Amino acid sequence: MAGPRAGEGAPAPGGDEIAGLPCWGGAIYQTVWNALTGRPRWYCVKDIDVIYFDDSDLSYEAEDRVIRAVLPVARDLPIPIQIRNQARVHLWFEERFGFSVEPLTCSRDALLRYSTKTHSVAVRLADDVQLHIEAPFGLNDMFSFRVVPNYALDNRHTHEEKAARAKTLWPEVTIHHW
Repeated sequence: MAGPRAGEGAPAPGGDEIAGLPCWGGAIYQTVWNALTGRPRWYCVKDIDVIYFDDSDLSYEAEDRVIRAVLPVARDLPIPIQIRNQARVHLWFEERFGFSVEPLTCSRDALLRYSTKTHSVAVRLADDVQLHIEAPFGLNDMFSFRVVPNYALDNRHTHEEKAARAKTLWPEVTIHHW
């Protein structure tokens, strides 16, 4: 699955991901499902999430500077890219999801909060040009086409919404309901 490298030419935002900003979630499992089912690479991949952690400045303006620096690197991608500072998640989470969360201490902790374990996967290209994979719940669900809830947060609605979309687009998927 060759493709653009998240973070290539990106600024060093500070925090725990200095060099290769990691690609998280949907762009990974959806691309894997597309490859395993013979669908086109970008079939129904909504966006690419690129995240970093920098708690030295929680302003939107600081995050926007990173967004503006990274977006030109991704200009040739056929889908949108979303860049988010995970140190800021607690500032907007309640408005979006209806309940508050404690601040994260690093980007990797975000994976533990995803509504669906299947989506809790991150990949980044390290300085040694190796792919580093973060998958706290493993990769079996992704490769077995299972959408499994993560009960870390009371986020049933988001899990069910993502599961329904996945089942519509990839009928091979088995849904484990909340």
